[in-house]
Amino acid sequence: FQDVNHLVIFGFGFFLMVLRRYGFSSTGLNFLLVVLGVQCSVLVEDLLVLLRVQQSEGGMRSLAKAVVSTTAVAISTGAVLGKANPVQLIVMSLVELIIFYVSRCINRIFLQVPDNLTLMHVHLFGAYFGVAVTSRFPELPPGLDKNRSTPKSDLFSMLGTVFVWAFWPSFNSILADYKTEAVLNTYFALAVSAVAAFILSALTSKDGKFRMTHIHSAVLAGGVAVSYTAHSIQHPWIAMILGLLGSVITILGSHCLQRCFNPAFKLQDTSGVHFTFGLPAVLGAVATVVLCVVEKGISTQWNNLSSLGYLIFVDVGAFCQTISTALITGLITGLILNIKLLKGVHVSKYFDDQFYWEVSFKILSDSL
Repeated sequence: FQDVNHLVIFGFGFFLMVLRRYGFSSTGLNFLLVVLGVQCSVLVEDLLVLLRVQQSEGGMRSLAKAVVSTTAVAISTGAVLGKANPVQLIVMSLVELIIFYVSRCINRIFLQVPDNLTLMHVHLFGAYFGVAVTSRFPELPPGLDKNRSTPKSDLFSMLGTVFVWAFWPSFNSILADYKTEAVLNTYFALAVSAVAAFILSALTSKDGKFRMTHIHSAVLAGGVAVSYTAHSIQHPWIAMILGLLGSVITILGSHCLQRCFNPAFKLQDTSGVHFTFGLPAVLGAVATVVLCVVEKGISTQWNNLSSLGYLIFVDVGAFCQTISTALITGLITGLILNIKLLKGVHVSKYFDDQFYWEVSFKILSDSL
């Protein structure tokens, strides 16, 4: 539990420090949203128990599930980072957590997905909910470059990435039935994705140098891609392949999305959560279906195709339900956040700490 708590608060807090003049808000508001989200999640859990939608599981397990659920908020915050004011972020967090629990209940009750696996959709839900929300915010004019980073902000962001990387095996195994397998497979996937990130970064750069943006995102791809199947993979090489594919899809996706997809749909994904968490989560969902077909097919020797088809239907249905719910409710939430009552931030005030924090002149001048 301590590992996961460090990951969400410290790791994601510094992971989001990618903007040169938004460091206070990145770490401070992430801390606020996480502790608020944990309380909201525990209350929702108790409400579901009172409504007899699920059974009570005890204090620590309920708290662990609440902390894992708030990861969706931390991921979505990265997409709208610098554009939403604190009130908008609080509203977004509360709405997102409630909807995420509704999505989990649908997967658990109607599709019979195990409870611990419904939580592993947190990356998929958080990434696409955040992308949908940020699409409803006005774009930054081309002349302004306040959303760029500095070597100092990149260094702090990489510090957060290292913490997330180190504690990710605990995240994937905290609620797993087979914890040892989950820890080992997650570590193997993370290790391969880290090595692949450095190799691919050097190969895709014109001068052959490493790019911090590649390392910052791709080293985590393996942990996200293996999150659905970490507890059930029997051979380490399968986890390694997932880690390699996760790193590849993240780096190639960052090129394609930033050059083609984002301009076409007028998206400003500030921290790149789409290709850091969204695309590897999609890969993990596809891998779940493939491994289900291979393992179940071999064990039954393809005799019981109806049972195999049902398992595939469950996996595909859970994925489609999660991503569609995230996109639809994210678009609606983005529209709600931009009503006059919530006093949305003017475009000229994007990506700047001084509108929410007391910032000394020296710190402000150092960040320029």
